[in-house]
Amino acid sequence: MADTSTQSITIGAPPERVAAVICDFASYPEWTEAMRRVEVIEEYEDGYASQVRFTIDAGVMADEYVLAYAYAEDLSRIEWDLVAPSKMQKSQRGSYDLVGNADGTTTVTYTLEVELSVGMLGMFRRKAEKMIMDTALKQLKRRVEAPGAAQ
Repeated sequence: MADTSTQSITIGAPPERVAAVICDFASYPEWTEAMRRVEVIEEYEDGYASQVRFTIDAGVMADEYVLAYAYAEDLSRIEWDLVAPSKMQKSQRGSYDLVGNADGTTTVTYTLEVELSVGMLGMFRRKAEKMIMDTALKQLKRRVEAPGAAQ
């Protein structure tokens, strides 16, 4: 059974810049520690990725999987679904919701629902999800706010 987890962070940049970093899949291995390889395998007519293959190695969890992406027209929401079960996952559904704030920052809300192929006690699964989400949001914030980040 899949549980849904949600966390938010405020990033010191406008939503457009945050969305640009999220949508630049090819650069993920440069700034996300567990990503070994990311390949856009299909694009929409507008050039945004529709399917992306990820190869991750987070020590205890190594996996390769393909996610299908959908985007709100203004990129205020970027969502994904697992295309087919992988070695470690039966299903994955997630989203980033980007809300611009009056001070020029963006509140990013990350929602993730994963059903693993391997059994894991609920408390360990929740702790792992929290760690994955904390890490993802902190790495995103660091990348967006880095000097010379995509404008």
